[in-house]
This record gives sequence, C-alpha cells and structure tokens, in this order.
Amino acid sequence: MTPLKRFFDVFVALLLLILLGPLLIFVAVWILAKDGRPVFYLAKRMRTSQDDFQLIKFRTMTVALDDSGVSGGDKSSRITKAGEFLRKTRLDEIPQLWNVLCGDISFVGPRPPLRQYVEQFPEIYSKVLISRPGITGLASVYFHEHEEKLLARSRSSSETDAIYTRACIPRKAMLDLIYQQRRNLCMDIAIMIKTVFKSLR
Repeated sequence: MTPLKRFFDVFVALLLLILLGPLLIFVAVWILAKDGRPVFYLAKRMRTSQDDFQLIKFRTMTVALDDSGVSGGDKSSRITKAGEFLRKTRLDEIPQLWNVLCGDISFVGPRPPLRQYVEQFPEIYSKVLISRPGITGLASVYFHEHEEKLLARSRSSSETDAIYTRACIPRKAMLDLIYQQRRNLCMDIAIMIKTVFKSLR
C-alpha cells in the first residue's frame, strides 16, 4: 500500500465516521431493539496469506455456534428482517470503517477471505493478497450480484462450499488481479462511487 493510498483511506474513514456517526448509532439501536444482542458480527479474515484480523460488521443473521464458510442459500433462513435490509443497502459494512482506520483493510481491494480458502488455494491467494484487502473492489462491483445468485441455489453448507470454490473464487481472483495490475487512486475512487450507486439502486 502506497503512503498516498493509506492517507486517503484514513482521511475518508475519519470523515465518514463523523458524517455517518448518527446513522451508526441508529442502526445499532435498531438491531438491538429488533433482534437483540449481539449488535456486531466479528469474523476472522485474512489480511495476508499468513496474518488474520477481526472483521467487524453489523449482525445480519441469527447466531449459530457452528457457523462456518461463506453465506449461501443454506443460511438464508437465518437472515433477520433487519439484516435483509442492511445487506441489500450494504449498511452492514459501515463498521468496517474501524478496520480501515486500523490498517487491516483498505477501502478498495480484494474482499478479505476466510482462512479455509486461503489454505485450500494458496497459489491464488498468495497473488491476490499482495493487495491490501478492501471493503469493496473490482470483484465486488462486477461479480457480487452474480455470486449471490449462484450461492442462493445451495441447500447445504457442502453445496455452498462447492459452488463457491468452483465458480466464485477463480472469477473473483481474476478481477482482483486485474485491479492489482491497474490500481491507482482514480480507479479506487471510481470503484467506490460505483459501489455507492449500486447500493442505492
């Protein structure tokens, strides 16, 4: 990560935390009133091929002790009513501004993967995770909706895992590597704007 990209991340994250502070409080109270505790969802994600960190999001599902893997159709019954709205608008990802400030992730980059997939596909992620993971990225903008449709078909965790590893990881990695080759601040800003418009739509 270049010093300019890091400065941009910190500046924009602080600005958004100030501007979105009231919204953060409102959403937290809304989740607490509607779905109870916990308000936040913490998940271990990979920052590099070896190092992990705690990703923070607003909770959108009922709590399960044996939760693992990516979300697919097998987990759709666990999505709360508040969570459904938060996911559609991507408001569940606002708490990740804290991860940006801590330097765990950037605004733009590959989505931080679960350790199980990094260990399963070391050759892919050793290349992808040269870039700092991000809240959004090229794959998020151009593949996220298709990924959700693919995973929505699954009826078990094993089926979700099979679809994700076969159809999603290679395509997302291809887009992440295209970003890696062409990344610059202007491209980051364009991806962030496209992400906002997709969420509003």
